[in-house]
Amino acid sequence: MLDTSLIFDAALLPAMLVAMLAGILSFLSPCVLPVVPPYLAYMGGVSVSDMEETRHARRRVFLAAVFFVLGLSTVFLLLGFAFSAMGRMFLQVQEWFLIIAGAMVMTLGAHFVGVFRIGFLDRDLRVDAGDRGGSAFGAYLLGLAFAFGWTPCLGPILGAILSLAASEADMTRGTVLLAVYALGLGIPFLLVAAFFPRLKGVMGWMKRHMDRIERASGLLLWTVGLMMMTGQFAAFSYWLLERFPALALVG
Repeated sequence: MLDTSLIFDAALLPAMLVAMLAGILSFLSPCVLPVVPPYLAYMGGVSVSDMEETRHARRRVFLAAVFFVLGLSTVFLLLGFAFSAMGRMFLQVQEWFLIIAGAMVMTLGAHFVGVFRIGFLDRDLRVDAGDRGGSAFGAYLLGLAFAFGWTPCLGPILGAILSLAASEADMTRGTVLLAVYALGLGIPFLLVAAFFPRLKGVMGWMKRHMDRIERASGLLLWTVGLMMMTGQFAAFSYWLLERFPALALVG
């Protein structure tokens, strides 16, 4: 018989998986992926052709990318802490809170799939961090600006993860979810910075299949919303423990 006290730890695993996938899908979104090479080149103070041809340029770009990821992670961690704290305020009505949050996430998923379009999510808001290319501090500022400003790309998917963080109603667990989301978004930036010449073909394939990637993002959001509304995250956690007993050792 399963010890239900273990679910407190294992229940976080499905949400962490969703957060990681959401971060990757955010990177693959239509207004992030196409601008990654010039964005990285600008942060490193080099040209895109330099990134293709010289290791020295890629080392500079990689260092800038590290600080860029630290910048966006700073914002996401603060958001995770804030939304988890907000979730604690709704503990007495958590069941209704999950239903409402799940419905909102499903609506965002339907927007991505193309069932209907939500106008303000198609508007681009970018924060100008000034002419800071070529410095670690500038890359960090650009990471902060990126996290705050790229609303049409990050907004719907990030909103789903923030809803998950709020539903945890625990500041540590909610912050962990946003940290995993930041990893899912940030690691591809680092990979492109380090291996740009080898990944050009992969990135080109992704650009050609952007519509399918966006629909996959919508399907993920819709499924997450449905699981939140119906309480299936808890059921899925029980299934994971039954299928993989070693997960009981987590935490």
